[in-house]
Amino acid sequence: MAKIIIPTPLRKFTDNNTTLDVSGATVGESIGELVIAFPGLKQHLQDQGNKIRSYVNVFVGDENIRSLDNENTAVAEDTIISIVPAIAGG
Repeated sequence: MAKIIIPTPLRKFTDNNTTLDVSGATVGESIGELVIAFPGLKQHLQDQGNKIRSYVNVFVGDENIRSLDNENTAVAEDTIISIVPAIAGG
């Protein structure tokens, strides 16, 4: 199973889990599985069309999925998926 690393600001929606194992074949399926398990995450990660929000960066290993195949990026069993929400301020 692939592993999703949950960033600190979103852990309150995942019962303070820092990582979660998912079985999706793509990043989109994996994020979908995550928001089904933890519905409070949906508004922070996906839009109304169930697409990853534009201000959320998702990495497979060290690669941003935007430079790969976006939500269709394939996920292997040993894949590490990192969610990096945008941080406002300055």
